[in-house]
This record gives sequence, C-alpha cells and structure tokens, in this order.
Amino acid sequence: MVLCTASGSESIASDAIAAGVTDYIAVSDPIDERIDDILRRLARSVRTSRRTNTQRERARQFDAFFHDTQTATWALDSDGSLQRVNRTAREMIEPDAESVVGESFWTLPWWTRSDETQATVRRITEQAIAGEFSHTTITAAFEDGTSRTLEVSVRPVRDEAETIVSIIVEGVDVTERVSLERELRESEELHRITLNNMTDTVLITDDDGEFTYVCPNVHFIFGYTADEINESGNIDRLLGPDLFDRDDLAEEGVLKNIECTATDKAGREHTLLVNVREVSIQGGTLLYSCRDVTKRKRREEALAGLHKTTRELQYAETTDEVAQLVVDDAATVLDLDASAIYLFETDENTLEPVAASTGMERLNGPLPTLRTADDSIVGHCFVEDDTRFYDDVHDSKHLDNPATDIRSGAYIPLGEHGVFIAAAETIGQFDDVLRELTDLLAATTEATLDRVERQSRLRKQDRELQQRNQQLSRLNETNEIIREIDQALVRAGTREEIDHAVCNLLTTEDRFTFAWIGATDPIDETVEPRAWSGAEQGYLDSTSFPTGTAAMDPAARTATTKEVHVVSNVADRLREASWRKEALTREYLSVLSVPLAYDEFTYGVLTVYADSPNAFTETSQAVFTELGETIASATSAVERKNALLSTSTTRLEFEVRDPAFVFTRLSQQAECTLTYQGGVQQTTGGVYVFVTVAGTPVDTVVTTAREMVSIESVHRISETDEKAVLQLQLTQPFFAVELADHGAVLRNSTADGETATLVIDVPRSDDVRPVTQLITESFADVELRSKETLDHASSRNFQTEYLEQLTDRQLEVLQTAYYSGFFESPRESTGEEIAAVLGISPPAFYRHARTVQRKLFSTLFDDIGISTAISAD
Repeated sequence: MVLCTASGSESIASDAIAAGVTDYIAVSDPIDERIDDILRRLARSVRTSRRTNTQRERARQFDAFFHDTQTATWALDSDGSLQRVNRTAREMIEPDAESVVGESFWTLPWWTRSDETQATVRRITEQAIAGEFSHTTITAAFEDGTSRTLEVSVRPVRDEAETIVSIIVEGVDVTERVSLERELRESEELHRITLNNMTDTVLITDDDGEFTYVCPNVHFIFGYTADEINESGNIDRLLGPDLFDRDDLAEEGVLKNIECTATDKAGREHTLLVNVREVSIQGGTLLYSCRDVTKRKRREEALAGLHKTTRELQYAETTDEVAQLVVDDAATVLDLDASAIYLFETDENTLEPVAASTGMERLNGPLPTLRTADDSIVGHCFVEDDTRFYDDVHDSKHLDNPATDIRSGAYIPLGEHGVFIAAAETIGQFDDVLRELTDLLAATTEATLDRVERQSRLRKQDRELQQRNQQLSRLNETNEIIREIDQALVRAGTREEIDHAVCNLLTTEDRFTFAWIGATDPIDETVEPRAWSGAEQGYLDSTSFPTGTAAMDPAARTATTKEVHVVSNVADRLREASWRKEALTREYLSVLSVPLAYDEFTYGVLTVYADSPNAFTETSQAVFTELGETIASATSAVERKNALLSTSTTRLEFEVRDPAFVFTRLSQQAECTLTYQGGVQQTTGGVYVFVTVAGTPVDTVVTTAREMVSIESVHRISETDEKAVLQLQLTQPFFAVELADHGAVLRNSTADGETATLVIDVPRSDDVRPVTQLITESFADVELRSKETLDHASSRNFQTEYLEQLTDRQLEVLQTAYYSGFFESPRESTGEEIAAVLGISPPAFYRHARTVQRKLFSTLFDDIGISTAISAD
C-alpha cells in the first residue's frame, strides 16, 4: 500500500506506516513531474506486499506441516546441523531433542544404532547440502528394542537468490505398510507356488465355456501349457460336452465329484473327478476344479482283481498251483503281460521256474533253472532277501541274460519259497502305485505259499501218524508173534522143533503168507530148506537158491552176506530174476530174509513172504533181526544142552600149521613142547588155561610167555625136573570158549613149535560142519586128521550132574589143585603154594577143597544108591 498526500508530515508518515502503508509519497505540483516516480514506487510496494503474503502463507503452511502428527520432521541448517524437530520425531527417542540441536543430523540418536542406517542418512544429508533432493527407506532401531521402517525424503530450501538456507527432512513411519506388503508378497508367492504345484487343476470359464482363467499347473493332468489351453478356446474340448446339467448347477450352486475321462496331450486317458460351482470372477461365471484319480481308480480296480485272486488262492493246495494261478492273474492285477515265479528246491539247492506267462517267454525266452550260487538277479534277490525294482534291468550288474527284451522289472523274494517276477518291455514302468500293487500281490503269494506249506506239513504229519499207527499195529502183531515164538523156543528140545515152531507161528492166522528156514550146503553151494509153513504152493520145489550168483533171491543173498535183505516189491524188475516170477504167481509181493546167527555161528536163514508190498518196515526189519539172533541163541542153547545129555560124541582131530595159534607161537619161541588137556576158566578178568610144558627150563618158558602180547600173565602151578604146569591169562579170545558155547569141547591140544593138534568132541546129534567152519576160519592152515564116534553116556551124565553143583570159584580151586599135582602122591604142590597162586589164604583153600570133595562123594554115592535101588526092583 502506498500513501500519496499533498500535505505530508512526519506525523502523517508515522501513522501511515503504523497502519500498514509500505511507502509514503508527498505529492506536490506539478504532479506530472512525479508520475514516473510514483508508478515505480507503487510497483515496488506491490512486489513487497506479494512477497510478504507469500512468506506468510509459507510460514503458515510450514507450521501446519511441521506439526503433522503422522510425519516426523527435522529442520537443518544448510550445513546439515539440527535446528528444529517436531513432536512426532521427538517421540522416537529417549533423550531430549533440545540437547542435540546443533549436532550433525547423521550423528543423532535416531540413526546411530545401525552403521548401515547411519551411513545412509549421512549420504542423503550430504546430497541435500549439495542441493539434491533425496528419497529412501531406512530402518531405525531404538533403545526399547523395537525398530521402525521410515520412508525419508530430504530436500534443500532456497531463498529468492537460490541460496540454500535450510534443509527439511521428513520421515513417514511405513512399518505397518511394509509388513503388509511383505505379507502380501509372501501370500502371493504361496498362492503362486500352490497353484503351480498342486495336483488339482482350476479352470474358470464364462457361460459359453470360453476360458477366463487357467491354473498354471494345468500340465500336470492334461500335458498342455496354460497358453495351449487358452488357445483351445472351449472347455468342452478338454472335458467333453454335457459334463453336467445347468439346471442342477443352478439349483445346487455346486456339483461335486463328477467322474469323466479326459485325454492328455500324449494320448493317455485320465479318470477325473470334477467339481463345478458358480462364481463371478473377472468375467468368469463357472469354476472347474479337476482332480486326477487315474491312479486311485487303477488301484481300486487292481485291488478288486487282487481280492479275486486272493479268494482263488484260498482253494490252492500245491505250490505249483499257487504259482500258476498268480502268474495267470498278474496280467489283470498289475496290467503287465510278463510275470513268472521261481520256487526254491531245497534238496537240489536250485531255483526252479514253475510258472511263467506267455509274455515272459516272448520277452525273455524259456526261463532256465538257476542255482543259488549263480550270478543272476533272481538268485541275488532270493539269497539276500532283497526286493528290487528296475527302471531298466539292463542296468543291473546281476543280469544273466543280456539278450532279454525285458526293460522294467520287479524281483520280489517270497520268503524262503522263491522269487516273484513282474516285467514290461518299456522303461520306467513301475510307478508308486504299480510298486505297491506288486508288493501286495507278492505278499499275498508268500502268505498263500506259507499256508500251503503248513497244510502240506500237517497232511504229511497226519500220513506219518497214520503210518506210525499202522506200524504200531503191525509191531504189536509182530511182538505178539515174537512172544509166542519165545515161549515156543523155551519149550523146544531140538533144532527141528525150533525151526518148525518158528515157521508155524509166523504163518498162523494169516500173519504172513509163507515162511521157511534153510541152511547153506557147502558142497552144492545152495540154501537147502530145513523147515517151512504156510502157503508154500510148490515154491521150494520150483525154485533153487544158489549162492554167489548175480540174481540171488533174498534167502541166498542173506546166506552169502550174513545180512538182512528185503525186497519191498517183488514186481519190480520182474524180468531180472526167475525167482520173482515164481514168487509173484503165488502172490508173494514182499520178502524179508534174516540170518540166524549168534556169537559168530550161523544156524541158517529165515525167509518170510507177505501178500502186500512194503510189508516189512524198518521197525519190523529190526524186530526180525533180533528174532533171528534169538532163534540162533535158542538153537545154540539146545545144542549145548543136548551135548551135555548126549550118550555119544564125535571126536575130531585137526592138525594146524598156523603160527598165529598162541600155543604154537609159545612153543616155537620157547623151544618147548606144550600140552593142553582141558581146563579153561572164563572170568571177568579174562580167559585162563592150564598148560604143561616140557623140553625147556620153565624159567625160559615163563620169560617168553610174559613177552608175548597175546598173554596177559603167567603163574607157575607146579614144577618138576621134567615138566611144569603153568596158568596162562590170555588177552585174545580163546576159540575153546566159543566151542564150549555151542556144545563142543576142546579136549586136548599139543604144540611142538611147528604144528599143533586139536582134539575136539562134538555132540553126536550136532552137525560137525559149524565146528569145522569155526576151526578153518580161526586158523590159516588146517587139516582134519581123524573123525570117530565115542560112547560115554554114564560118565557124561555123572560129569554134568557133578559140575552143575560147583560154583565158578570152586571149579577154579579144583582145577588149580588138580593141575598142580595136589592130589598126587607124594603131592607135587602143597595147599599153601596153591593158595598163594590163587591169591587166597590156606584155610580158604582147604575149605574149598573139602567142599568140592564132599559134593563129589555126594554125587557118586547118591547115584550108586539110586542105581542099586533100581536093580533091586
């Protein structure tokens, strides 16, 4: 405002300026001369007024801005030092803001807790000092442990001369916004990843089926990219027309689990479950959610097939039947043409291909039998119990057939039963579903094989139990026969009675069809029948039994080998031996022959025939073997008894030229003549014999005898200038004891160093061939010199009766006294000397001697009394 007055004064000018006048002009005449000055001053006044108004407005605006509660503001000098700070900024720090006025802005407490933040603040402040506007986002940390994200702008303030007069720093707290933006980005990323990787595919179309949105993961199901789906134009081309009824959708709002079939880009069919709902999203009205259930559908169908297979396997009874059934159903359950099963053969240690599909034979050829030690996939998986799935079997180091057309393969051990194989001619056929189904089928197969094996084992146990029951029944019958035979053997008085009793009891009540006993004829070398019973039907007349031939019948074979021989089925190898035909025509279907042997003596052969195959089990064979020994023992006992009761004997004299004979060897080494005249004792300590030696000093004979291994000990019984009696304890069995067990007695033996004579008495009723056989088997060079018959009925009966009354100790004392010359006159040995030899006291010797004498006289005079009584009558 400019005041122009014609009457100007200092008072008027002072009042005008106080009223707000910016200039005072005193106007005087002529005014025209002052017009330019007035206009100039008026223009200046206008400019000053405008500047004042602008500054006032700016100050008002700055105050309003400076006191903004949402923005932290700092006012800096042109050198960057703090001049002023608003309340919002003050509240960010603990110290009083007034205490830091004048400090460089980047050194203030707002920024010093982070070197990075402090460096950033310094950089943007220095840029403002240089006249540049800066904008950035920083994170400030505070004493309470919190931090804030600030969006900071720094701008220089210039005056009318464009000189920087101050710097304004504004900071807006964007912590919450940044956090929300970060969460939003993370959420968007999560949704992006989810949409790209989830198996369900989401599609949105308009009412005409045109796509408005295609989920990025659409290729998971359909194989097409999102762009290719959009280019296809319409959803009907993807899911097919008439997928759902629009009226149903309008009524329900959403239709769920609509099953349909879609073909992917590669031409594979997929089973889908589709949910459809009405929406309103970016021009889209229908949302399709597609789930691929192809694997699940396939798994359900396969499980249904597996369930059917499991039901069928319940009725399988053999491992081969199980294997074939599984291979046949594998094509349905697994949708694979190639399958096979190997089963382990324990006895052969091999894996046998018991079942294989036609597809397996087409791709691999005939499957070979494998040994577990072979380097093959099947053998490795079985031995190591290692399930293997191969994308390509040609990658396996255990492949044993490089020419195979099999590519994908599954090899699964079936426990200890074998290996299941499923295969295809394409690579990578076994996905997770197919692996699971293959494992299930293999597990079902293994469980079925376990069941079949258990049932087979139980059936076998039942059969064995039945067989054992039958065997026990037969054994009971056999034992009953044995008891009856034992009773008959006790009653029998002769060998003939024993033979006939045995044959009769074996064939009575249809126990066995036929039985006979025979003995070997050494001249004809055949087995001659001795007794028989049963349905003989002329068999013994029509059949000969030669020994030593290739086609010997059981009786001849047993007579030759002295061993049990069994023919379980006579019909086997019928043309190989004539006796089989003769036996078969008489319905002799199985044969058992056992030797009648006891203590190295053979008394013949017992042969039994049955009318059924396999009639003689191992148990019955053992029983008959024992029966043969029992019969031989009874025969031996009868012969000994008859020998004692016999009124006559057969005396055999042999000449032996064998240095193995202990008497010959002793006489040869001692250069003496040795005579044995009976007197053998068999005790638990060994066998004792009494011998007389002459022709050599007795000391020489004793020394020689003690050096011989076959003589355990030597005792001098009596001694004269011409001869001596010795008691020898032998370490080896003495054949005289064996002769005595069968009724024969070694009466005398004389050895002169080169030859030895043996005089043996055999009961007249006995066959002398066993004795001859024993002598010829015992010595190498034997010659029968003489054979004569002796009759001594009364002496034999008296001797038997007397010896039966003596104990073994009494007999030993009697023999020692007799051979010591105790009963000679004069006595050659005293009682004390004999007692010392026997190892007893003299009173004990005399007590035994008196007892023996009393029994001798009692027997003698009682016998005479009986004879006299009989004569008187």
